[in-house]
Amino acid sequence: MLSESSMRTPLARVRGLGSAKSGTGHFWLQRVTAVANVILTIIFLGVVIALVGKPYPAAIALLSHPLVAILMLLFVVSGAVHMRIGMQVVIEDYIHGEGAKIAAVMANTFFAIAIGAACVFALLKLSFGG
Repeated sequence: MLSESSMRTPLARVRGLGSAKSGTGHFWLQRVTAVANVILTIIFLGVVIALVGKPYPAAIALLSHPLVAILMLLFVVSGAVHMRIGMQVVIEDYIHGEGAKIAAVMANTFFAIAIGAACVFALLKLSFGG
């Protein structure tokens, strides 16, 4: 039996959902991408350091290697997902108007997709010899 002092609405109690509905999934996805970002950032910095002072053809040659290209793509995708989730948390915490909050979350999602897509396009173009 539920206590009478529950803060949850009757509909939320029936559905068994918390106030954010998907908070646990976002929490874990943000933690997983954070750990992945630590590892992938170290690899990214290694690639950048390896290319310091090298000409453009050397960058193309390095990024054309399948392992390097895949690791850089993972770096970009993980970073974009982590950025979207992190900004969504900030938006949900600090924007109180419902319409403004929805617009900001949508803009945040579109921005993360645009940045991720542009980076993926650039990496694929470079890795395939563009």
